Amino acid sequence: EGAGDACGPAAAQAREQPLLEPVLPAPAEEQNGTDSAKAPKVNCEERNTTGMERFTLQILNVSQDLMEFLNPNSSDCTLVLFYTPWCRFSASLAPHFNSLPRAFPTLRFLALDASQHSSLSTRFGTVAVPNILLFQGAKPMARFNHTDRTLETLKDFIFNQTGIEAKSDVAVTEEDWEGPLPSVLTKGIDWLLLFSVLFLASFVLYATVRTESIRWLIPGQEHEHQE
Repeated sequence: EGAGDACGPAAAQAREQPLLEPVLPAPAEEQNGTDSAKAPKVNCEERNTTGMERFTLQILNVSQDLMEFLNPNSSDCTLVLFYTPWCRFSASLAPHFNSLPRAFPTLRFLALDASQHSSLSTRFGTVAVPNILLFQGAKPMARFNHTDRTLETLKDFIFNQTGIEAKSDVAVTEEDWEGPLPSVLTKGIDWLLLFSVLFLASFVLYATVRTESIRWLIPGQEHEHQE
């Protein structure tokens, strides 16, 4: 199941990967229980939205550290997406994730390129993307593990974990397809191929120079050049 709905070298073992941080898996069968639906598993402190007009997610750049955006001394909740711009599953999720801040204005939403934050990806067991984690403060509390990644399934996940209901009038719009999270695949650089080409070119150059040097050492060759 993991290998078919995620991008990564070990997607099939994604859920078997040992985590360095405790993350509850939030199994799908819990959604069917009425008791678990009534009692939220994470008691989130909702932020004050007074005076705020625009609700959008923030994408971390390569120099920004996720832990600087998470307050370990608070009980507010943040939904964090690990993605890569070259993964088609990340691209198809993008417009749905872009719409979430409007559905849950009292929560925070962050996204980061897993290929640019490899240490964080390892720390939180991200061996395949997209990977969505619900944090309370700086602690990961639950992982979204459904293969159907839509606005509705994401809203259900947040409600089942926090008890916070989504705004009913929010839908995926054309603006959500445009950003801030990219829904168009980005062609990544194949560093292995680039390295191989550069290595081959260097080897050919070295072999050529070496051959010219050897010609000077062959008896009779140096006389031709002297004449």
